[in-house]
Amino acid sequence: MTRKEYERPLIRKLETGMPGKFGMRNDLNPKTHIDEVAVSDLVRKYGSPLFVFSEETIVQTLNKAKRAFTTRYPRVQFAWSYKTNYLDSICRIFHREGAWAEVVSGFEYEKALNNQVDGKKIIFNGPDKSREDLQMAIKNDSLIHIDHLDELYELVDLAGELNSKPKVAIRINLDTGIYPQWDRFGFNLENGQAWDAINKIMHSGKLELTGLHCHIGTFISSTGAYGIAAAKLAQLAIDIRNKYKFAIKYLDLGGGFVSRNTLKGSYLPGPDVNPTFDDYAEAIATSLHNSGFETQELPLLILETGRALIDEAGYLISTVLANKRLASGSRSTVIDAGVNLLFTSFWYDHKILPAQPFSQYFEETLLCGPLCMNIDVIRNSINLPLLKKGERIVIFSTGAYNITQWMQFITMRPAVVLISSSGEPHVIRKREGRDNPGLMEQIPGFLELNK
Repeated sequence: MTRKEYERPLIRKLETGMPGKFGMRNDLNPKTHIDEVAVSDLVRKYGSPLFVFSEETIVQTLNKAKRAFTTRYPRVQFAWSYKTNYLDSICRIFHREGAWAEVVSGFEYEKALNNQVDGKKIIFNGPDKSREDLQMAIKNDSLIHIDHLDELYELVDLAGELNSKPKVAIRINLDTGIYPQWDRFGFNLENGQAWDAINKIMHSGKLELTGLHCHIGTFISSTGAYGIAAAKLAQLAIDIRNKYKFAIKYLDLGGGFVSRNTLKGSYLPGPDVNPTFDDYAEAIATSLHNSGFETQELPLLILETGRALIDEAGYLISTVLANKRLASGSRSTVIDAGVNLLFTSFWYDHKILPAQPFSQYFEETLLCGPLCMNIDVIRNSINLPLLKKGERIVIFSTGAYNITQWMQFITMRPAVVLISSSGEPHVIRKREGRDNPGLMEQIPGFLELNK
C-alpha cells in the first residue's frame, strides 16, 4: 500500500454559494487538454515552457466580433493589429478570414507584404515611419495615418518626388472621458491641432484625405468612451464635408477593446464584468447612426482590434520546478516560465489551472518564474493545490503581446505551437537554442581566442 503524501494542516475560510468578500469556492477541474490535445503530449513532444494557440478559438472569436458589428452597422472592416501578435501563421489566419493588416513599423509592413496582403489593405500607423517606409507605402497604395506635422511635410515632399497622390488619414486624440488621455499620438481635436493638419492637407493639393483615425487607449472597459469618440469623429467628418465639399471614406476607431483577462486590483473576475463585442458595437453603431450622415453616405467603419481577438486563443504551459516556504511561512511555487515570457503578468491576474488531477488541499501561493530577479512573479497570490516538481500548469489568455514583447533573458524563448481546426498541432516558431543569442554578435580581433 502506497503511503500518502503528507500535507500540512491549514485553517482556511470555506466559501459556499454566491461569491462573497473572499471569492468563490474552489470547484476547479484540471486543464488536461487544449482543443482535445493532451497537455502531457504537447510537453513531451515540444518541451516546456510552451506557448499554444488555438485556430478554432481565433476563428470563433473573430466571427463573434464580426457578427456583433455587422448586425448593427452596414459597413465594417477589421484590420489585424500586427503588434499584438505578428507570428506569420497567426496573421495569415486573420487575413484568410478577411481582416486587413494594421502595422506600426517598416518591419511589420514588410511582414504584411510577405503575407501577401494587398497594399491597399494595409493601414500604416505609428510615429516612426522612415522616408523609405513612406515611399514603400506610397508605391503600394496603402493607407497612411499621419501622426505628426513632420510626417505630413515629408509626405507632401514625397508626393511631388514620386508624382503620386498618397492616400492618408490623420490620427486624432480627443477627450472621451478616459484619463489619462492618450494625447502623445496624433493631433488633438479640442485645441485645434486636428483642423490645422486637415487644412494643410487639403490646401496642399498633393494628398488625398481618405479617413479619420483615433485610438483612445488600451483595455478600455468604458463602452461609452467609444460612443463619444465615434460621435466626435463623425461630426468632424461632416464638418470637413461642409467646408470642403469632400466626403471622408472611413472612420477608424482603432483598438483597445478588453479581453476576458482580469486586471490586477479588480474586485471581480474579468469574464464577469468586462464588456463584450456586442457592448462595444452597440455604443459605436448607435453614435454613428445618430450622427448627421445620410444612410447612403455612412462611412466605412474600420476596427484595429488585437487583444480581444487573440488573447483567449493563447495558452502558456509551464512546469513546476520547486516548492518553497518563505520567511513568512507562506508557500512559493517556482515554475519554468518567467516574466520574460509572460510580460502581461505585470498587469493581469491570469487564470491558472493544474494540467493533472490534484488534491483538494489549497493554499495561497506566490507563483514565481525561474529568473534571478525579485520581480519575476506570475501571480502575487493565488489559491493553488499542492503541486509537485515536474507537474504542469496551464496559464490562460496569453495570446496578446507576449510573443511580440518576450525577451531572451537568462532562459531561451520556447517553441510556439498552433493547434489547427482539424486538431493537429504544428510548430509555428521553433524553440531557441544556445546559439541563438550569439547569432548577431561580432567579436573584434583583439578578443579572439587562440585555438
